[in-house]
Amino acid sequence: MTFNARKSAQIIAFFIIKNGGTSIDVLKAVKLVYLGDRQSIEDFGFPITDDSHVSMPHGPVNSKTYSHVNGEYDLDGCGWSDFLEGRANYQIGAKGQITVDDLDELSDADIQALDKVWNKFGHMTKWQLRDWTHSRKNVPEWEDPRGSSSPIPLERILTLLQIENADEHADLIEDHKYIDRIFESLRE
Repeated sequence: MTFNARKSAQIIAFFIIKNGGTSIDVLKAVKLVYLGDRQSIEDFGFPITDDSHVSMPHGPVNSKTYSHVNGEYDLDGCGWSDFLEGRANYQIGAKGQITVDDLDELSDADIQALDKVWNKFGHMTKWQLRDWTHSRKNVPEWEDPRGSSSPIPLERILTLLQIENADEHADLIEDHKYIDRIFESLRE
């Protein structure tokens, strides 16, 4: 699977802009990114990112986005550091003054889904957001990984969001990701 680090960084940058423009708590950011994918699936049938989703002890996250936030990948050259500073003191900061117009990886539909997420959850603290996403009542696809992590299959998210023909729809999303990978390889 091709992971678009630049796009994931722009999602976090979007939330930083909404949070006042300088930084956002890491835990809050990764929860909002997950909820952005979930909102986009609910509204448009497709996630914003091409990331995999996992259950972790503090709730669901987008796996590669979370790893990038934690500095587990080289952040130069992938587009991540064009928008974000490295994390420090549990915060992740914007690189300079960024506006929504700078977020060229995000479509109007992506922005619409992210706005909905911010309007619903932006007022919450990181711990309130953690508790909300940690609840199977609110996010039923999350399963307690017992101190580790476990995959959240896309089909499970689709089913629990009551997307018709979830298994076929999951296959369609995977087909789109495959096509994206082909086009990405042609650009290289």
